[in-house]
Amino acid sequence: MKFKLLLWLLAKLLQRAVKKNAECARHVKDKTLVFQIQTLDGAGRHFRIDDGKVRSAAGLTDCPKFTLVFKDAAKGFAVLSAKESKDAFLTALRTEDLVIRGDFVEVLWFQRLTDFLQPQK
Repeated sequence: MKFKLLLWLLAKLLQRAVKKNAECARHVKDKTLVFQIQTLDGAGRHFRIDDGKVRSAAGLTDCPKFTLVFKDAAKGFAVLSAKESKDAFLTALRTEDLVIRGDFVEVLWFQRLTDFLQPQK
């Protein structure tokens, strides 16, 4: 349940970042992308970037550009909520607690988008 709540919260945080941060709004302005984050057993959420907006819905979609697949909900929650998110992400990839399916270039674009969620220094 925490994993699903975290994915819902991620969508809300991305929506807020687009509204409040002009640089973030420029980052998504002309982008069209559908991706999803899920567990190996199929629990997850899909996200749609289009018309300068972030939309999200529970469940999976048929044709995402990429999918982040976590071994289980506990691993997904741990990685997505880690303070050192990039290190946790890379460690999860190395240990195969996270597998990326699809277009890796789009994953890099998404990682740049998540940088807007970090507190400004």
